[in-house]
Amino acid sequence: MKLTYVYHSGFILEGKDFTLLIDYYRDTPDEVVHEKFLNRPGKLYVLASHVHADHFNPEILTWKNKRPDIQYIFSADIRTANLPGFSGIVYLRKGEVWHDNLVKIKALGSTDAGISFLIDAGGKRIFHAGDLNNWHWQEESTPEEIAEAETNFLNELEIVAQNADSVDLALFPADSRLGENYAKGALQFTGRIRTRQFAPMHFWEKYDKANAIQAGIEEHGSKFIAIHQPGESIELEDDTKLK
Repeated sequence: MKLTYVYHSGFILEGKDFTLLIDYYRDTPDEVVHEKFLNRPGKLYVLASHVHADHFNPEILTWKNKRPDIQYIFSADIRTANLPGFSGIVYLRKGEVWHDNLVKIKALGSTDAGISFLIDAGGKRIFHAGDLNNWHWQEESTPEEIAEAETNFLNELEIVAQNADSVDLALFPADSRLGENYAKGALQFTGRIRTRQFAPMHFWEKYDKANAIQAGIEEHGSKFIAIHQPGESIELEDDTKLK
């Protein structure tokens, strides 16, 4: 299976007979989504974890005109976003599962809007966090707010662990806007859930900061996928560096 970083929290996963696009915000400079994803043979799945503009771009709905076979799988909060009406959108709430003969997708919780995704596809188990993170904002929050954020995150993390004590790949926020402890949620995740490979997301253009958490992640036994620009890809089976 091949993983391609698109932008921010957006990724493409390519299997033998399917392709998934998760949390599309904008395309790469060479338009890997429009030129490759939409033209790739096999079943296409488009997932969106919640309605925030940096995770859900309504443009994705226009792709149905080019690829009528696209399967949309959205968080239920997107249902209220005044979408143009057509059939074929699956809306998931926390705890709900959708599957066909190629993929299985379970909606898990978030500490912000929407859901996170636990995906079984191509013999791999992938976790995409959406906006699940320890959003503690330490420099701006009161001790009580920090404690509440910590408790909320650890509760959701425990639910993830109950559903998957290990994952082949975790896609998880490393947002430096949180301040000096911006890696805390990612480290708590890999410390609780055995993670074969880990890729940061939700870091905008702060590539250096996102990749700076590598040592901490690898202390937990995970292989860290460093990201340097949109459009980079990795074969998940045996590679550890993006090309």
